[in-house]
Amino acid sequence: MGGFVHVIGGAIGVSAILMASAEVFTVLKIVGAVYLVWLGIRTWRQAGFDLSNFEVKPAGIRRAFLEGIVVEVFNPKTAAFFLAFVSQFVDPAKGNVGLQFVALGAISVTLNTTPDIVIALFAGRVRKGLLARPRLMKRVQKASGALLMSLGLALAFARRPA
Repeated sequence: MGGFVHVIGGAIGVSAILMASAEVFTVLKIVGAVYLVWLGIRTWRQAGFDLSNFEVKPAGIRRAFLEGIVVEVFNPKTAAFFLAFVSQFVDPAKGNVGLQFVALGAISVTLNTTPDIVIALFAGRVRKGLLARPRLMKRVQKASGALLMSLGLALAFARRPA
């Protein structure tokens, strides 16, 4: 759903404005980077809990879904991708440019989301095995937190596409 925000934004020209304005790009980039680092710190800190003494409940589909949307909406690289890549396949001679952009963007979002869904389903099955091994689970959670923090830092230092 976060990808669709960029598709609609690109279709109405918001992505072009975003990429043309260094200030808007920087604000969006910093907000996204801070959010990823915050998620990483939270994940890292939660890894310190002794899972054998607590009932571990999944975050819930709604919360995971909303967090995924927030991360994607504040990812300026997604806006850059749709503006730079998808727009190459739009042909003004073939009709409504906005509609073409939305159709191509929807195809891209679908192709990118399908593997994510497969991985999420697989991860749900692996989770049970990890919960049976608390020390391994703690390491996996710390690694996940470190990865999120690293991604946030990488985003913070990302340069605006030319």
